[in-house]
Amino acid sequence: MSDQYRSGAGRTDSLERGQFHDDYRIYRVRASSADAPDSFQVYTGDHEDIVLIVSGLNSGKEKTTWGPFWRSFKPSWKIWVEDAAFRVFNRGRIEVASAPTTIKFCDG
Repeated sequence: MSDQYRSGAGRTDSLERGQFHDDYRIYRVRASSADAPDSFQVYTGDHEDIVLIVSGLNSGKEKTTWGPFWRSFKPSWKIWVEDAAFRVFNRGRIEVASAPTTIKFCDG
């Protein structure tokens, strides 16, 4: 796949904003509504396999909810998915490096 992020050209779902991928899966980003969506979903495969839901976009009180299978994934992977999902949701197509293999955190 040459593009990591796709704007969704040719898609049939008008709420779908685009997609991104890692080495294993393609993740699709879908808005809750066409006008001023208050949330979006990230899913892989069928719509039922929800990876992430971000709600409270209009209120400024954003809440992130992970799907049952995805809750136990490493924090570095979750940060990458959230970042990639926001980029797709807000802009459609953006080039960003694939999922990081390691991330270092500084505590001081």
